[in-house]
Amino acid sequence: MITVAVVDDQALIRAGLHALVDSEDDMRVVGEAATGEEAVALVHAERPDVVLMDVRMPGRDGLWATRTIVADPELAGTRIVVVTTFELDELVGEAIVAGASGFVVKDADPVDLLRAVRVVAAGDALLSPGVTRRLLERVARGIRPVDDAPLAGLTEREREVLALVGEGLSNEEIAQRLVLSPLTTKTHVSRMMGKLGARDRVRLVVLAYESGLVRPGWAQG
Repeated sequence: MITVAVVDDQALIRAGLHALVDSEDDMRVVGEAATGEEAVALVHAERPDVVLMDVRMPGRDGLWATRTIVADPELAGTRIVVVTTFELDELVGEAIVAGASGFVVKDADPVDLLRAVRVVAAGDALLSPGVTRRLLERVARGIRPVDDAPLAGLTEREREVLALVGEGLSNEEIAQRLVLSPLTTKTHVSRMMGKLGARDRVRLVVLAYESGLVRPGWAQG
């Protein structure tokens, strides 16, 4: 059973997301919150698998809540999906850098939102081509390369895979590019996450830019 917390300052949206999630046999909403402070308290109390997080809220917003949750080692099992009105909201980009595992827009088809919950709960991240790729390009332009020391433990092949993850490619696309099997690619990605202490695929993208391995300019959409 996937446990979900719903965070939004609008009661109608919370009610709609709550009803949608609870309609699924494999999901259950464990609580709602209307502010960033309430969201952090709720996550501490219920330890949900996934938080559907609005970023624009009065007071402490969803960006603050995301940073606070991701920074707490006790909450490492909770993943955050940003739910936003605007596809390229700059706060969404900041939330992804802060540790959110992906985002969906509020007018997305219900099936897409439910898929997002399942994908993130399984430990993956929403890094599909198109809008998300353009968003990450924008995010990347705000990241200054700091240090490539964290990559010292990676093999040459893992660095190649990381560079392609940083470009927004899926495992299947990476496998085709490097002439590998999808399973081998997935294994490389999993090992890198372990070596780099990355919560998910999104964090690998950020690390690829912070290390200077990948630089802005690759977005295609």
